[in-house]
Amino acid sequence: MSVTDDHPECITMSLPDLEIDALRAFVTVAEAGGFTAAAERLGRTQSAVSVKIRKLEDMLGRRVFERTSRSLALTHDGELLMGYARRLLDLNDETVRRFTEPAAEGELRLGVAEYFLSDHLPHVLRRFAKLHPRLHIDVRVGLCNDLVSALDTGELDLVISRRDAGDSRGRAIWTEPMRWIAAPGLEIPADGPLPFCALPAPCVFRNRGLAALGETGRSWRVVYTSASVMGVQAAVRAGLGVAVLSESSVPEGVRRLGVEDGLPELGNVEMAIFGETPRNRRLAEPLVGFIVESLAAMRPARPPLALAG
Repeated sequence: MSVTDDHPECITMSLPDLEIDALRAFVTVAEAGGFTAAAERLGRTQSAVSVKIRKLEDMLGRRVFERTSRSLALTHDGELLMGYARRLLDLNDETVRRFTEPAAEGELRLGVAEYFLSDHLPHVLRRFAKLHPRLHIDVRVGLCNDLVSALDTGELDLVISRRDAGDSRGRAIWTEPMRWIAAPGLEIPADGPLPFCALPAPCVFRNRGLAALGETGRSWRVVYTSASVMGVQAAVRAGLGVAVLSESSVPEGVRRLGVEDGLPELGNVEMAIFGETPRNRRLAEPLVGFIVESLAAMRPARPPLALAG
């Protein structure tokens, strides 16, 4: 019997469908740094996560993790799969939200601290706008004190900014570590003053960094001051000195420093949303939830990955 174009189904091979759960397990293992941490995030057992990864590898016929007795790392095929997996998970989650979440409709004037999601905020807002096309968001990015003042005068409806210890205002939505950062080639002086790039005072990152240096007796000198986080990031990339920023605003192409480099611990910064009312909470909740989920997905993986299962 001959095969003709009249029956294309006769020559079309059926491809297997990728399981979203398996892809989510794969991405989570890479992001969390191991099977145990991934299982905790997913609410699954470690063995269940391992089975998901094994089935994914069997279906693709490729190894996605290179396992040793002490660590694991993404294989070349695993790195290739990561890009596809993230896109598929984004599309899956976008589809589910679009049909299950109540449609948010209205206008929201939102202030966001400049250092919070500095490089990622436009991308996050673009994705959110696709899910909630009838919610119009007017975003103002600026320094904390300016945004809170604008909230108090009625120029803004909501503000996402830091919340200081003991402050009862606002609702906490995210906590992240502060980081020392520097250009890859910057040599940290062992004895001389530490060159410091910073936002102008008052600034929580400037204050926390200089206070921590003072407590350890480390000398310092401010070599660059900028009114914007982008300016501080540019100064660090240029190798002018070190800076303190939140994890979500650490730019690509710099290195994180710590106690192994002779620099003190900095602690965390708490982000909160200010100005919520019964009226605007209905508009704010979908956006805040989406931002927090996006932040969790951006947590950097730790290469090589620690083997935990």
